[in-house]
Amino acid sequence: MRLIHHAMKTRTAAHLAMEILIGYILLVGVLLSTVLLIIGLTWHWAQTGHLRFEYPIVGMNLFEFISLDVRQIASGSFRPKLIVNLGIAVVMFTPYVRVLASMLYFALVERNRKYTLFTGFVLTALTYSLFLR
Repeated sequence: MRLIHHAMKTRTAAHLAMEILIGYILLVGVLLSTVLLIIGLTWHWAQTGHLRFEYPIVGMNLFEFISLDVRQIASGSFRPKLIVNLGIAVVMFTPYVRVLASMLYFALVERNRKYTLFTGFVLTALTYSLFLR
């Protein structure tokens, strides 16, 4: 009976730890995105006097969007549009990281094949959608 009680207590602790991790992933993603957007918009407003950005991103998926920004960072060309783009990328990538963490939790901690398959399917669908144009 003690062994069962200990196993239940351990599972509950692991489950609580996962909920806390997911909460932090979502919180950090939203806060980081908000900070980047505020910085980029404030910087743009200070330079131009308005908050309007006009640039096309049609025909570009999230990974192309991010890789373009990473190349700009590597070249040292920081500008308001880049900071806003990073904020957008962070907010779009946050749910992806959350599902990835859940899948790893179900696979490695819970060892629950059913939920691992479900979250793996969701991760696959999210990955596919991020590569769509």
